[in-house]
Amino acid sequence: MAANMYRVGDYVYFENSSSNPYLIRRIEELNKTANGNVEAKVVCLFRRRDISTNLNTLADSNARDFEEESKQPSMSEQQKHQLKHRELFLSRQFESLPATHIRGKCNVTLLNETDVLTGYLEREDCFFYSLVFDPVQKTLLADQGEIRVGSKYQAEIPDKLAEGDLDNRVQEKLETKVWDPNNQLKDPQIDQFLVVARAVGTFARALDCSSSIRQPSLHMSAAAASRDITLFHAMDTLQKNSYDLAKAMSTLVPQGGPVLCRDEMEEWSASEAMLFEEALEKYGKDFNDIRQDFLPWKSLASVVQFYYMWKTTDRYIQQKRLKAAEADSKLKQVYIPTYTKPNPNQINAPGSKPGMNGATGYQKGLSCESCHTAQSQQWYAWGPPNMQCRLCASCWIYWKKYGGLKTPTQLEGATRAGSDAAPRGHMTRQEVQGMSPFTSSAGRAKLLAKNRQTFILQTTKLTRIARRVCQDILQSRRAARRPYASINANAVKAECMIRLPKAAKSAVKNRLIPRPSLINIVKELAVQAPLKLKAPRGAPTPINRNQVNQPRSASALLGKRPFDNAGGNTLSTNGRPFALGMRAATQSVIKRQKVSQGDAPNPVVFVATKDTRALRKHLTQAEMRRVARKPHLPVRIKLPVPPRPLPVPIIPSSTSEPIVLED
Repeated sequence: MAANMYRVGDYVYFENSSSNPYLIRRIEELNKTANGNVEAKVVCLFRRRDISTNLNTLADSNARDFEEESKQPSMSEQQKHQLKHRELFLSRQFESLPATHIRGKCNVTLLNETDVLTGYLEREDCFFYSLVFDPVQKTLLADQGEIRVGSKYQAEIPDKLAEGDLDNRVQEKLETKVWDPNNQLKDPQIDQFLVVARAVGTFARALDCSSSIRQPSLHMSAAAASRDITLFHAMDTLQKNSYDLAKAMSTLVPQGGPVLCRDEMEEWSASEAMLFEEALEKYGKDFNDIRQDFLPWKSLASVVQFYYMWKTTDRYIQQKRLKAAEADSKLKQVYIPTYTKPNPNQINAPGSKPGMNGATGYQKGLSCESCHTAQSQQWYAWGPPNMQCRLCASCWIYWKKYGGLKTPTQLEGATRAGSDAAPRGHMTRQEVQGMSPFTSSAGRAKLLAKNRQTFILQTTKLTRIARRVCQDILQSRRAARRPYASINANAVKAECMIRLPKAAKSAVKNRLIPRPSLINIVKELAVQAPLKLKAPRGAPTPINRNQVNQPRSASALLGKRPFDNAGGNTLSTNGRPFALGMRAATQSVIKRQKVSQGDAPNPVVFVATKDTRALRKHLTQAEMRRVARKPHLPVRIKLPVPPRPLPVPIIPSSTSEPIVLED
């Protein structure tokens, strides 16, 4: 019963999404709406996954400084990883949430240098904070309400002097003497002098124009003159004049007129007091924010003095009574029953009601993404649906409460960006090129600055076995066509270990395909199509008239080619030689693009001959795709049988008889 009772000031878990971690909030108010529901006005606290990378770096730097100053014991990498899940960031942001979304209580404390960080890991539902996050300005600042406990905040007490020893310290440097109780005046004389000081203050306010407007009546001026500022001025005057009443009287009323002493209550106008009350309602006793946002023309000391004087007025007492009456009308606590509905991310057993968010259709034998266990009473879908990752029951509760996994994984960063976002099924070529770091000038400069090194990805023996044993899960052909899609290697290996004892009984047939080496292929191609010299750059490249009727994409592709045509004869786009005088006057010469040394490929160029281009016309579209995917296989083309030429009768060039022409 007490566990489900939530009061103002409690730190609680709120659930806004079935797959995202809980929100941690502090209850400020409990309000009952018109339809009978209960809403909670809460203060927002943010996790590390909710802030940017730059702010995470700043938080890491602050954590390292804290560990060095407080001399924390050494921690393992897993403890450091889990400790980041316990750190929160306080904010000034308020929001209203339905009370029915509360999922439990937690404990949030301000980090102190006397605390041991590993103690937070030993306690459940325990968090800490030391920085304040501003969601609007995107900044992290130290909390001003820090409790200064520790050796560096304690006073250094000198040793006690022995009897008869003299104190050689200079008292004037240590403190300032403002009153001597062993003076020659008696108490009635001091009281009479204070009455005279109040009368002088009242007279001075009557002479001052601004004061007469603020205190138009005599009793208001007398009340203002009876405040502490007048008494402090009178006692300081006695101290400066060595408690001589005659000299003190002349100091109170010099030749120019009576001295007027006013405190902060008189200096502030009514509009400034209203601004202060509004700021106090918003920020509380955070005087730095009050001065910065509402009263920038006032000093911090002036704001603090006005606050403590304002607490002695009737205005403060009246507001305090109104707040007490308003608090009595509001809810003090609310009872929220335990949430027992099943989570939509549960992976149900076969034959049961299907879940949501891709929780169905999971392969058997998958392990937990966090603790790598293969046995659990209940499994939950986690991460992108196409990855088919899942968590066991204990790791799912850890994910919901602390916003991370017990052990760091590569998928945790992708889930942090947004676990509810749908994965991209396909990316266009322009999007892939836009994601490449070599498309920008900065990325290209980094590429040229480094030497090119050849690397190879060496697969292990278990990986090669898993490719054949788990072909239905891996789908290597489909994965080769979609290289940007991630593969859950842990799930494939786990399934392979389960199937391996059964697959070992049947021998796997390996078909070896003899393939020539790359050097032999290059030599053979170089012999068949030798590289010819480039055409001189001085003469412009003629353009065929047939290009006028061609689509713009063909000319655009030709203009972007990095290399000139290596053939000796100038050819058009269809591979036929140009006729004399064939040049379109309406088109301009294509401007060839210069290629930098870093962007140039390896110096191996294959030039298509006239016969090769003729053979391409006999290939179908399916055969062209097959050849492009498997360039190492030979191409078999069935050429059509050329038609047989008809016999031409042979006519003799001359005859023995003469030719007779008749008219």
